[in-house]
Amino acid sequence: HMLAASGNKSRLVLFIWIVVLGPLFLLSGLMFFAYKGWVGEQLPSFEELENPKSALASEIISSDQQLLGKYFIENRTNAHYYELSPNVIQALKATEDIRFEEHSGVDLRGLLRAVFRAGTAGGGSTITQQLAKNLFHEKPGNKIERVIQKIQEWIIAVRLERRYTKEEIMAMYLNTVEFSSNAFGIKSAARTYFGKGPDSLNVQESALLVGMLQAPTRYNPVRNPKNSFARRNVVLGQMKKYDFLTEEAFDSISALPIRLNYHQEDHNFGLATYFREVMREELLKWCKEHINNSTGKPYSLYTDGLRIYTTIDSRMQRYAEEALREHLTEKQKQFFEHWKGKEPWKEHPEVVTEGMKRSDRYITMKAAGASDKEIQKAFNKKTEMTIFSWKGPIDTVMTPLDSVKYHKKILQGGFMAMEPQTGYVRAWVGGNDYRFFKYDHVKAGRRQVGSTFKPFLYTLAMQEGYSPCYKVPNARVYFDLPTGETWSPENADAKYGGMLTLKEGLAESVNCVSAYLMKQFGPQAMIEICRKMGISAPIDAVPAICLGTPDVSVYEMVGAYCSFANKGVWTEPTYITRIEDKNGNILQEFVPRKVEAINEETAYLMLNLMQGVVQFGTGARLRGQYKLPYPIAGKTGTTQNQSDGWFMGITPDLAAGCWVGCEDRIVHFRTLELGQGARTAMPIWALFMQKVYADANIKISKGEFEAPKEKLSVELNCDRYVQQGGSSGENPDKDF
Repeated sequence: HMLAASGNKSRLVLFIWIVVLGPLFLLSGLMFFAYKGWVGEQLPSFEELENPKSALASEIISSDQQLLGKYFIENRTNAHYYELSPNVIQALKATEDIRFEEHSGVDLRGLLRAVFRAGTAGGGSTITQQLAKNLFHEKPGNKIERVIQKIQEWIIAVRLERRYTKEEIMAMYLNTVEFSSNAFGIKSAARTYFGKGPDSLNVQESALLVGMLQAPTRYNPVRNPKNSFARRNVVLGQMKKYDFLTEEAFDSISALPIRLNYHQEDHNFGLATYFREVMREELLKWCKEHINNSTGKPYSLYTDGLRIYTTIDSRMQRYAEEALREHLTEKQKQFFEHWKGKEPWKEHPEVVTEGMKRSDRYITMKAAGASDKEIQKAFNKKTEMTIFSWKGPIDTVMTPLDSVKYHKKILQGGFMAMEPQTGYVRAWVGGNDYRFFKYDHVKAGRRQVGSTFKPFLYTLAMQEGYSPCYKVPNARVYFDLPTGETWSPENADAKYGGMLTLKEGLAESVNCVSAYLMKQFGPQAMIEICRKMGISAPIDAVPAICLGTPDVSVYEMVGAYCSFANKGVWTEPTYITRIEDKNGNILQEFVPRKVEAINEETAYLMLNLMQGVVQFGTGARLRGQYKLPYPIAGKTGTTQNQSDGWFMGITPDLAAGCWVGCEDRIVHFRTLELGQGARTAMPIWALFMQKVYADANIKISKGEFEAPKEKLSVELNCDRYVQQGGSSGENPDKDF
């Protein structure tokens, strides 16, 4: 009996050892195998820990260090620890890992508490473990894989704790988590839900975002505000429990409603949408041509976290967008009233037909195999849709055909501002609203320039020694064309006779004066000066170019006009200064190309000529109505039938140009009074400059244009000017 009892006791002890130590040996074995990478996923190397594989959005940054937008697959931007509000850190610790500062990656006390309380007390995974899970693991297929994965998380967590500081781990974790609404990481979430950086989040905002980590969709404050409110207050309760909040603070803050400044980041929204889209195309090309050394592949604009530093000034950009919207909101009312009961395309129905064929609806139906009859029927059937308006999108019910006609009558605008000396583009408004109109009217679009082209012809005269005071006859000029026909431009007011100075001729945009100069120099000489000043658009060598018949972009026109304020040096418009990788290493810096197009005296004389436009010519309303007293040189432009309205304006250190018109040239104001550039485009320039001058932080010059250091060879005071050699076209005398 004693032997039997002894044997039973030995077996019991053995059984107990197996039960107690067996799992430990098994766990140790699994940990060893996992550490070696023999089971589960291969553990990451130190290099992979340093460079975790997560898609990072590329950022577009303004010259005043504001975020203009992003390019991304996942809207994720990394934040440093110093960019995190203390409220975020406290909320996260209180909710997820109160012993974060004390453990070394795996919190054994919290783990045992979670096991003995069946997970009801929390504490099973530390922030470091959750970071390991977020960075390196796919979703497990079964419970065994999850156990192995959990062990790997412990190992990686310990490695992370050895490799990084607590602050770095905290930041890395908040950079990897998802917040729904296509917001990845705390930085994107703060901007998406509250329109601010993570450093500015208050207690209740921090609690809301930390609360979302448990289930981003369930606690999304936009989709599920009640759930979000309750979860936020749970986090606030945890903060009170661990003395991050007093009882009084908890009571007051937990009663506050959720206040969002929600804006899901998207290429259709924000500042400089057209500019960002033009940049996207150019940056995609840049990425293809540059290799990422860490991957051995071309850079990805959408996942490599590039930082693109631009010349755009966010304040000027905002002022430009506001100016265009303010003026065209009022001008649009006038345009609709002007065409009330009439159709601009009555004699040109093909305009509407072509517009219909370019619509997404037509293209989709055609691709699906719909017949013309079926498409026509669909376009005449009323349906729910959203249409553009200057006060914001309007949800309505109308036929798609009526929608096409409606949008054909919307005035479009393009605006660009640039520093003449640096070539830096400071504002770029390519259109009204990128959600509805995708076409860029700054660089991609070319429209007939009208009288804004005349200064290039006058430049030839100044270069040849003419004075702005030089007088020419206000009489019809005739040109013999190669076809055997004769062409003679008419003045817009049909008034002739007498003599006009060149300054008066340009100020009043008198066609006969331009024709006179064209007779002296010829089309080819004018084309050559345009090329020197950066205009690459096609230009036919015909006399009519003296009136502005070519189609040119706002981008090229502003660049050319900047030559006048930059002492005759054309500087290529530049909008990117440098590109950095995600670690701040400079990949490329950009320096604008410069060409001496005209001499300094010629440039200064042209400024003097164009100041006359503002002093007493077609731009005089800048002084009267808009009360801009500072030195301004400018030129208005209006094309045939008022299809295009232009204004180019120059100040000593900022030049800008604006175009206004409809998508199709057949749609326009029917009178010069309503449709001239001084009425359609110039007010946008004026409103923009009013805002710029009023902003003391921009510090734009209000002084005079800088005169050449050497004495001018021509007289600018017309009271003292004595014309030499008559006015028959021979070269004037430079000696005064």
